[in-house]
Amino acid sequence: MEDKIVQIGKYKVQVIRDLCISAATCVAISPQVFELDAENKAIVLEEGNDEAENILMAAQSCPTKAVIITDAETDKQVWPQ
Repeated sequence: MEDKIVQIGKYKVQVIRDLCISAATCVAISPQVFELDAENKAIVLEEGNDEAENILMAAQSCPTKAVIITDAETDKQVWPQ
């Protein structure tokens, strides 16, 4: 499965599946945006919606930095830096 990029509000959100260790901290913080799939890997929900701050906090909670956040307007990576 490819590492799909989904735009949610002002951010483009992507999970690098090879880095995901199924800690599920992203899911705990932003269950409207993230869930674990059948392989227990985090995925970004196509119809996900949450406050930008929660999405960023969810990404920052990942112990392996598997969640990539990019500013949709500037295309600059916000997390990880």
